[in-house]
Amino acid sequence: MVHVFRYKEHYYIFDTGSSALHECDEKAALLLREKLGEDVDTAEVTPEERRAYEEDFEELKKAGLLFKEEVKAAPPKSDEVKALCLHICHDCNLRCKYCFADEGAYHAKREFMSLETAKKAIDFLIENSGNRRILETDFFGGEPLMNFDVVKETVYYAKAEAAKRGKKFLFTLTTNGLLLKDDIAEFLNAEMENVVLSLDGRKEVHDAVRKTANGKGSFDLVIENLKNFVKIRGNKSYYVRGTFTAKNLDFSKDVLFLADNGFDSISMEPVVTDIPDLAITKKDLSAVCAEYDRLCDKYLEREAQGKGFNFFHFNIDLEGGPCLSKRVSACGAGNEYFSVVPNGDIYPCHQFAGDQDFRMGNVYEGKLDETIRAKFKNSCLFKRKKCDGCFAKFICSGGCSANNYHFNGDINDPYEITCEMMKKRVEDAMHILAERKSRSHT
Repeated sequence: MVHVFRYKEHYYIFDTGSSALHECDEKAALLLREKLGEDVDTAEVTPEERRAYEEDFEELKKAGLLFKEEVKAAPPKSDEVKALCLHICHDCNLRCKYCFADEGAYHAKREFMSLETAKKAIDFLIENSGNRRILETDFFGGEPLMNFDVVKETVYYAKAEAAKRGKKFLFTLTTNGLLLKDDIAEFLNAEMENVVLSLDGRKEVHDAVRKTANGKGSFDLVIENLKNFVKIRGNKSYYVRGTFTAKNLDFSKDVLFLADNGFDSISMEPVVTDIPDLAITKKDLSAVCAEYDRLCDKYLEREAQGKGFNFFHFNIDLEGGPCLSKRVSACGAGNEYFSVVPNGDIYPCHQFAGDQDFRMGNVYEGKLDETIRAKFKNSCLFKRKKCDGCFAKFICSGGCSANNYHFNGDINDPYEITCEMMKKRVEDAMHILAERKSRSHT
């Protein structure tokens, strides 16, 4: 399919079959929209101009850059397990209002994962990884640093066991930063491939939802810990991850606040909740999309000033990004990637944790519910029929299976509100790519 869109005075054509992005003028955009069956006014286009544009369209088509046929089938998915999310701690020292994990407890008792269970999870991953050499483990919670000794010993155990099998582990940890003191920070910096730091932006925004157990805001308790960690992190990977809600639809200010405070790798995610005063609803979408545009302008402005930063949702690579087969297959949850909770139970991913309908087994049993696994293995972009006519489908892959299920009752039924935000972010990201290319030629 072909998608024609406008970013202020700029007009773009995106061809989904080839992933080719073309900048054009207004008349070319109008004629192509007409060609796609839209009812548009092309009265100002002269016959001579129409012929010239049609010749251009035909040349692009011959070159495989316009109206190229799309991939229609998904490649088979591997049965080799590549990653685990270890719920090292089902407890938290914060009580964030929007937490999907029931403030760390996942609608069950608050408990820590034992070292024995963590080792069993590592054994399960290695034994089911087949020929994969690189394996991934994400330490998650709750707040995983509340069970730091088990995190540390699990890392040492995984590295030793992997070395025996000619494999290698890459570790990630997500933390709210309350316990991120010097000794812990040094360990994470040395051992983690990536560290995700939770901070929602401006103090008043963060403190409104990210509160301690005694009901007080946590901003002042974490900000210096996070800054100090980023200083020692150097060029290694990290993200400061924020969440915006209906309470701060001006979230571009929070992204810029984070950038101004020395964080140069930033993700700001829309909240996923049904809490009335926090949830993003359809009535908020126009404001959210306008805010992404404002952020896009500021992003380019700062980049031009030499003050650029990395914003996760503006990162797309149409030429050399993730291979098409991976994007068509969608995420590996429930098939190549699993979540393990403190008692050893296995779920498709962290967002299904605690839902007994999706319990797939236990690391002490060493086997999986193949019926549930098949459901996820057979899920792919082409099973998500709402995606058929969407220009962003090969970038988005049909959204998060967990969000789809929790809002629509089906892992293959995309959540429309998330879809609309994704499409806007993709258009902004494409505009950024075009502007960078234009600057490189001047």
